Amino acid sequence: MTSPNRALVVIDVQQDYFGGPLEIQYPPHADSLPQITRAIDAATAAGIPVVAVQHTMGDDAPLFNPTLPGYQLHPEVAARRTDAWKQVVKQYGTVFAGTDLVSWLRDRGIDTVTFVGYMTNNCVLASAAEAETHGLAAEVLADATGAINIANEAGFVDAKTVHTTLMALFNSNFAAVADTATWSAAVAAGEALPKPDLGASAVTGAQRAGQA
Repeated sequence: MTSPNRALVVIDVQQDYFGGPLEIQYPPHADSLPQITRAIDAATAAGIPVVAVQHTMGDDAPLFNPTLPGYQLHPEVAARRTDAWKQVVKQYGTVFAGTDLVSWLRDRGIDTVTFVGYMTNNCVLASAAEAETHGLAAEVLADATGAINIANEAGFVDAKTVHTTLMALFNSNFAAVADTATWSAAVAAGEALPKPDLGASAVTGAQRAGQA
């Protein structure tokens, strides 16, 4: 298996996710933030490029407003930022739309993007699903991402269910899923993360549900 050429994409680890209506609930940010910084430190040690993404909703928005403190990266991430990091500001869920990230990755021969950050149910989801359309393999670190509780006219889903369901979905097709420790070991060994395909996931799912 060819060794992956990775970039670590740190999605929207902004202050608005650490309080208020969008506060990350599962895994709680008190647990996921240390794993995010652990991934950053592992990437830096391995010479893996780091991309810091921030979401903006404009100067008049109540959240992700560049003129307000909530827009800023969490201090634990900001303290690690160097001039070598790629800075991306986005307006959509996916990190690729309306940014120069794809061309930046291609210029560096990067074939694998590792996603950490927030939220599992929005920007991580959108980015992981789009990666393959750009010829990129995706990885998602389950303990370095996080979701919120969701309720609307279609129903209610608690954050743990949202997060764990999406991790299983990612790992069935869109991205290889692992915890930060496993990923760090794979980075040190120059190895790709294993990922079952959709067919294998469907067969196992049928067996677990008693269909086969």
